[in-house]
Amino acid sequence: MGLKVSSIKIDPYINVDAGTMNPKEHGEVYVLDDGGEVDLDLGNYERYLNITLSRANNITLGKIYQRVIEKERRGDYLGKTVQVVPHVTGEIEKWITDVAKVPVDDTGEEPDVCIIELGGTIGDIEGMAFVEALTELRRNCAREDFMQIHVSYIPVVHGEQKSKPTQMAIKAVRSAGLIPDLIACRCEKPLEKATTDKIARFCQVPERHVLAVRDMPSTYQVPMLLEDQHLVELMTTTLQLDKVPREAEILEKGTRIWKLWKNLALNTEFAREEVDIVLVGKYLEQPDSYLSLEHASMWCGRKLRVRNVDAEALEPAMRSKDPAAFHSAWGDLVAAQGILVPGGFGTRGTEGMIAAARWARENKRPYLGICLGMQTAVIEFARDVCEIPMPQATSYEFDGNDEDRLIIVMLEHHPGQLGGTMRLGLRPTYWQPDTEWSKLRALYGLKNESINERHRHRYEVNPAYIQQLQDAGLTFIGKDESGRRMEIIELKDHPWFVGVQFHPEYISRVLHPSKPYLGFIAASAGMLSEVTNGGEGHIGGEGVRKWSGTNGLVNGDTAAF
Repeated sequence: MGLKVSSIKIDPYINVDAGTMNPKEHGEVYVLDDGGEVDLDLGNYERYLNITLSRANNITLGKIYQRVIEKERRGDYLGKTVQVVPHVTGEIEKWITDVAKVPVDDTGEEPDVCIIELGGTIGDIEGMAFVEALTELRRNCAREDFMQIHVSYIPVVHGEQKSKPTQMAIKAVRSAGLIPDLIACRCEKPLEKATTDKIARFCQVPERHVLAVRDMPSTYQVPMLLEDQHLVELMTTTLQLDKVPREAEILEKGTRIWKLWKNLALNTEFAREEVDIVLVGKYLEQPDSYLSLEHASMWCGRKLRVRNVDAEALEPAMRSKDPAAFHSAWGDLVAAQGILVPGGFGTRGTEGMIAAARWARENKRPYLGICLGMQTAVIEFARDVCEIPMPQATSYEFDGNDEDRLIIVMLEHHPGQLGGTMRLGLRPTYWQPDTEWSKLRALYGLKNESINERHRHRYEVNPAYIQQLQDAGLTFIGKDESGRRMEIIELKDHPWFVGVQFHPEYISRVLHPSKPYLGFIAASAGMLSEVTNGGEGHIGGEGVRKWSGTNGLVNGDTAAF
């Protein structure tokens, strides 16, 4: 629509941020440019909207209480009794209105629209201060400046769609002071007309204001589903978006983006060829944690198939403990076209990750190691190729001994304090001399001397072992500005064996896939040369994507955005 859009995610938990939460329960943490550790949902908003957010775009109850208490200690309230209303709710409202005006895209201009998500369920005691604050925000806004969309699940009981939970939720939210303009109904199948009529009648909204957000073959098709239900028209009427001044250039850019988005989303559904990836990790309970694989596979015109393998199942001890799990895990690993070992913390499963790296290296199978996945690949190479003995060929993280270990703790780490103490945020990586042969560097663009990627780690490769590893064939093609910290490894005589200390998934976008993930998927699909043809990282690079392959998603088109 040619509008500049920002986003705020409200998490009503008392944690200051998501950095110390268990990924098995909460999902993988997402890191922003400024080092903010936030909920993965905010990362999805960045990816969908192609914007750059800050830690201020994530509001938690912990952050609000922290700020209010700091003000009280300074005496900012002039001796008044500090209360949830108006002080906590007022702080929430001020935070929202301030952050909503911060530029988040390359225009550098104030956003036209800010999408605010209040997580949780209506009635949750920890969320009520936010509900009250949003009620106040609605009261203080002009009518055309505030629109509420209530999301509710429509369960199916014995084949019948039940609207009663939605009716009760709307009743509760209305009694709290918020009046939904639209009701988005999450459902497995399309809403029946009788269900829509009942929700509209008892929730006091027009029928066309009840949207059926049903399950789609791909989440990237949901915007098209909403367009078909006239969401743009409904929002334009309520928020008077047609009166917002828009530049012709941004309108044209939006049109191109929408066309390209639909091409990618629809063509991926009908892609004939698959790319089979095995993910050897620890936090497999959250399957949406590695969406960068989807971005890359969409751009390669392949249907992605990911098989999750618990790293512990690959370890020798599992052979006797659970033979079925052991042989099943190794069967998936051997059959896969590519092997991805993501980040993680702690000792559990690390020997399985090392075994996966060894198999990929020895059998010339495309491999991508992220953070811990890079470190385990270095450990494997040190043990099997350099024959560095134990206990040196391990990590401080695994045995707690920092004396002459291959992987050591960084100076930035503060023992005993976990929140926000890692190496976080956007940092540069510099290509090393004589690395023009690098397959990864070719994707980024050979003319670039450095790249910027987001980090989240507290351990690094010991510089004392670098020369020995490089002499044996493991090249550290990227280092930090000091030259001391190892950022990227790559094997020269291998189809694709790459490890990165940073997390490239954090800046992967639907329309700009991450380069390490793109190269990994392309190598796994046997089309790396096609993707890198032309050099200079033209896919998602300066803004022009050209595709000439027979399975190309744009069928030879040139799409600039």
